[in-house]
Amino acid sequence: MSKKTIGIFIGSLRKESFSKKIALSVAKMLEGQFETRLVELGGLAMFNQDFDDSGNTPPAWTAFRNEVKALDAFLFVTPEYNRCVPAVLKNALDIGSRPYGHSVWDGKPGGVISVSIGKLGGFGANHDLRQAVVFLNIFMLQQPEAYIGGVANILDAAGNITDAGTRDFLQSYADAFAAWINKIADR
Repeated sequence: MSKKTIGIFIGSLRKESFSKKIALSVAKMLEGQFETRLVELGGLAMFNQDFDDSGNTPPAWTAFRNEVKALDAFLFVTPEYNRCVPAVLKNALDIGSRPYGHSVWDGKPGGVISVSIGKLGGFGANHDLRQAVVFLNIFMLQQPEAYIGGVANILDAAGNITDAGTRDFLQSYADAFAAWINKIADR
């Protein structure tokens, strides 16, 4: 039996993204049990229903939908932009939810980790994302919640987590997420 595959969706396109560094650290924590794959969001044109309605679906959308449909679970790692989820991540959710009745998100387990250079740890983005994915029928891990504040101060130049407490917390999150995936996938 092959390992389940977790798609990792990063809400930042920045080259030195803190979200990506945290995502890669958590992926390493999951690699014994799961395959992980970073899903590229930067090449997706902004969602416009007219593309699907007119039969002019962008090839990048079709490739994205096929890639996501093949995944077993989703991990969203995102910064907060103005108390919301970044547009690149919301755009991906919208593209994957269409055409109507053919959502690639439906019925699969998910989790979210939000990060911020401030102390709130991306609380607004975390809950903004949760609001959208409830409608998409992604079964989100509820506990533990993961808000990583002061993220710029816990990573070294290579992107490694230097704070032992944060590393331990993210390991406990990864363990809970792994158990959640297995519980939902095996139902």
